[in-house]
Amino acid sequence: MIDLLVALEAELDGVQLPAHMRVTFTGVGKINAALAAAAVLAQADCTAVMNFGTAGSLKPDLAGTLVRVVKISQRDMDARPLAPLGTTPFEDGPTAGQIELGGDGVSLSTGDNFVTAPPALASDIVDMEAYAIAKACQRAGVAFSCWKYVTDLADENATENWRDNVARGAHLFAAQMQDISNSAS
Repeated sequence: MIDLLVALEAELDGVQLPAHMRVTFTGVGKINAALAAAAVLAQADCTAVMNFGTAGSLKPDLAGTLVRVVKISQRDMDARPLAPLGTTPFEDGPTAGQIELGGDGVSLSTGDNFVTAPPALASDIVDMEAYAIAKACQRAGVAFSCWKYVTDLADENATENWRDNVARGAHLFAAQMQDISNSAS
């Protein structure tokens, strides 16, 4: 069973997903995402976790696209001078700062703020949940993947653009999952 974690129901807009995917809505933010991930990972039949949702970008060419995330950091972890920006202090290992998923795709930074101006920690896209889910999966030794639909340009119009585009990525994501399911069969 692949557990799909999505912050809000509006991000899936009622699309049909492959039968081997179980959806959990986490709520917004890193704490809600971490708690939902822990509950999902505790289920005996959880073999992999995927995160889908919306994201903002500072790269105009990504607007309106579905992207695969290959590197995740937490942009709001700022414990300088105890650790570099984005790194959890007093923590070693692969989840102290950046999480590498491998392959081709984009970088994402997660933080508990809706981005409307360039954050201090650079990335291709920004969200509010993925890092927490990825970290929980890495600690549990469960495979994780992440897909995001870019709704806005993380600028002064981000809120309005997100509201207008939140449901637009659902069908692209469902089609991508169907393609992956078909190629695995």
